[in-house]
Amino acid sequence: MSSVPDGKKLLRSPSGLRMVPENGAFNSPFALDEPQWVPDKECPRCMQCDTKFDFIRRKHHCRRCGRCFCDKCCSKKVALPRMCFVDPVRQCAECSLVSQKEMEFFDKQLKVLLGGGTFIVTLGTTEKTEAMTCRLSNNHRYLFLDGESHFEVELSRMSSMQILTDGTSPGDTDIHTYTSLLDSQCISEGGTARASGMLLHYKPMGSQDAQQLRLEAADDKKVASLWLAAMHKAAKLLYESRDQ
Repeated sequence: MSSVPDGKKLLRSPSGLRMVPENGAFNSPFALDEPQWVPDKECPRCMQCDTKFDFIRRKHHCRRCGRCFCDKCCSKKVALPRMCFVDPVRQCAECSLVSQKEMEFFDKQLKVLLGGGTFIVTLGTTEKTEAMTCRLSNNHRYLFLDGESHFEVELSRMSSMQILTDGTSPGDTDIHTYTSLLDSQCISEGGTARASGMLLHYKPMGSQDAQQLRLEAADDKKVASLWLAAMHKAAKLLYESRDQ
């Protein structure tokens, strides 16, 4: 499935122009659907400051949450790549802060994931290891692992991800599911703990049995650590996308 061409099309919606995959089944797993707008008749007042709308005070919809605001409470135009908008779009104060924080991932960490890192990979519970480059596919849907062999992990089929840091060993208390990743601050770019490895559990295509994949940083530990920190952030966004 990873070899299917990723064609794009320009789509005009009430919120603005969007560049989306021609086949919706191949959306990025980080993508969010456009929200349903609160109907005009159901919002006579700003949903933030309670100002009453009239001919002078016009109502505006936040492109991220779909709620209705006055111009003062919904004046910022901020990039929203998770909804594939071509240009920055109008967002309320709360949503614009979230979108601005996410831009760090799209501007920096996504590029790190696409560039890849080198790891010592162990598949399952075998003792056989292989040096492989792990990177995110261009459509963001797969992890590609390339060495003497090649295999792929579809992000949507990952069930848990454990980040290992220097001086730690795997254990039940260390496992980060997507839920706990939202509250975990132990891995961050420039943080005090350096990521040294990752333990994934995922279900291969056509199977309901989970497999384990272990990655440990190879020679260039700095690049590998940055890649793992970026993957940590990606897992947070994946969880948020599933929860929408």
